[in-house]
Amino acid sequence: MSPKPAGKAPRPSDPYVTLGIDRRASDAEIKRAYFRLVREYSPEHAPERFQEIRAAYERLRTPEARSQADLFLIQPPPAAPRRRIPKLDLNVHEADIIALAFELGLAETSVHRDFHEPTLPTH
Repeated sequence: MSPKPAGKAPRPSDPYVTLGIDRRASDAEIKRAYFRLVREYSPEHAPERFQEIRAAYERLRTPEARSQADLFLIQPPPAAPRRRIPKLDLNVHEADIIALAFELGLAETSVHRDFHEPTLPTH
C-alpha cells in the first residue's frame, strides 16, 4: 500500500457523510446541503474539497444515481482478485531448439548434403 500524501484526509466514499446529511434526506435537503457546502468551500479557495462535494452531489442528484449509491453503500463491489504474475523462463533449452528446428523444417535437412570432405585438386 502506498503512503498517503501529508495533509490530505482520505476521501470518504459515503456521499451522505461528505454532504453531512442523513440517508433519508429528501432531494431538496440534498440540494440545500450541496449549495451550503459549495458556498463554504468554493472552487477558488478549496478546489479538492469542492471536487469531493461535487462528486458526492452527483452520486445523489438523481433518483437513479442515488439508488446506485445506496446499493454500493449496502454492499460494496467485491475487490478485484490479486493475480500473481507467472515467472517466465527466459533460458534457452536444448528441447526448445529441437522443437524450433522441427517447426521450421530444419530437422529434415541432412548435414551430409551441406558438408562434405574437401578434395584438393591435383595438377
